Amino acid sequence: MKLRLLMALLLCVITYTYSQEVSDTSFGKGLINFVAKDSSFSIKFAPRFQVRSISMWNHNGNKYGSLEHTFTVSRARLKFDGFAYSPKLKYKIELGLSNRDIAGANAFNKNTPRYILDAVLMWNFAENWELWAGQTKLPGNIERVVSSGNLQFINRSLLNSRFNLDRDLGIQLRHKSNFGSKFLIREKFSVSQGEGRNVTEGNEGGLQYTARLEFLPFGKFQGKGDYSQADLKREVTPKLMVGLTYNYNEDAVRERGIAGAYMIRADGSIYKTDQTTVFADAMFKYKGFSFMGEYAKRTADDEIATEADGSTPTGDIVLTGNALNLQAGYLLKSNYEIAARFTTLNFEAVTNTLPIQQYTLGASKYIVGHKLKVQTDVSYTTLDGNDDNIMFRLGFDIHF
Repeated sequence: MKLRLLMALLLCVITYTYSQEVSDTSFGKGLINFVAKDSSFSIKFAPRFQVRSISMWNHNGNKYGSLEHTFTVSRARLKFDGFAYSPKLKYKIELGLSNRDIAGANAFNKNTPRYILDAVLMWNFAENWELWAGQTKLPGNIERVVSSGNLQFINRSLLNSRFNLDRDLGIQLRHKSNFGSKFLIREKFSVSQGEGRNVTEGNEGGLQYTARLEFLPFGKFQGKGDYSQADLKREVTPKLMVGLTYNYNEDAVRERGIAGAYMIRADGSIYKTDQTTVFADAMFKYKGFSFMGEYAKRTADDEIATEADGSTPTGDIVLTGNALNLQAGYLLKSNYEIAARFTTLNFEAVTNTLPIQQYTLGASKYIVGHKLKVQTDVSYTTLDGNDDNIMFRLGFDIHF
């Protein structure tokens, strides 16, 4: 019923907007671009979706192995953004509709689908200063903040799936400083709930504190290319961004900070422990060549969750360890790109999780940049140095 009401509302918005003689737009720049006659607000509506074919061969050293194949709509989203009252007060709303987007119902979000991805206000209250409030991505590792629609592989790396900070509810303060004609430093700070997106029954643990510094010694990338993979703008001079992030989640109640299972004890109480995550990453682009590197490390005061008596383990364990992800690509003049990625994950012994290495080779055809593209990649993964599996993926993205 909620979904039908949402679709009906969107249809009404589209019908009304076009009846107001919307100015011309083009593919990839939003299905609707509307500004009120008195310039008191604006709205851009841009739906997008991704379809994937995934084949996985779990051979484990056995040449016959087992083959699994899946077709999936990995993401289907409705994005709204614009300004309200003044161009200095911007907003963004993004809703997810695919099973993957809305999965994660539990007792802490009233066992409901998690439709809301982003719901955030961004206030440019002074020169070079912005205050954000609401639910959105934290200023974590660069790969996570890059939109899933702007990737040079079918999906993000294993580093991101195990260690990223993802979305949370709270406030963020952002500032940028210019030194000379090119050198730019950006500072980003956030205080958030610490339990992830769409939580309604919180705050169970403590707050989460995140700080990130970004250094751009050669100036800004074209078209915000520091947060988009592949050098689609073909930078004519070298561009580099180096970022450092520190995250402290006080009394975290989930196995991966704001993700993973809640560590619930037999008596119904929740185990809590302080978790710290650090990232170091970089993005480099020049004449069609792009490189992105990331290092992540998570620690916890007490990795093993225990019952109220403090001695009996509950079975829940905080996922601690470190990871490295390196990837590079080259964009041909025909807008085909070849890219390669190497990812390694090493976990603390207490987690009983074996080290993982993954090698990925990908190819993309950018028809209209990231807005319309076809991609494929093949990955070879080893678990503790032993044969594990081969994965082949094929898919397309369309973003209006």
